Amino acid sequence: MRHRHLNHQRLTLAAIDDVIQRGKWQDWVDLRQAVLSDRALLEKVTRVCRPYIRAPYAQRHHFWMHYAEAHRAPA
Repeated sequence: MRHRHLNHQRLTLAAIDDVIQRGKWQDWVDLRQAVLSDRALLEKVTRVCRPYIRAPYAQRHHFWMHYAEAHRAPA
């Protein structure tokens, strides 16, 4: 997915937020694959989603927050 206002394809916080908010199924598949390849991205996903936790209609962010929490290594 080409991210709006971005001229690169790195998974920055802005790019992750764009994928979550505006991405299609394949974009989510690509994000999931990236997270499985680099577990450090789970922290970025959490940082992106945290501000939306109290928003009841931010269901995409809720989904990804739960995904990140479920796949984080036990402390």
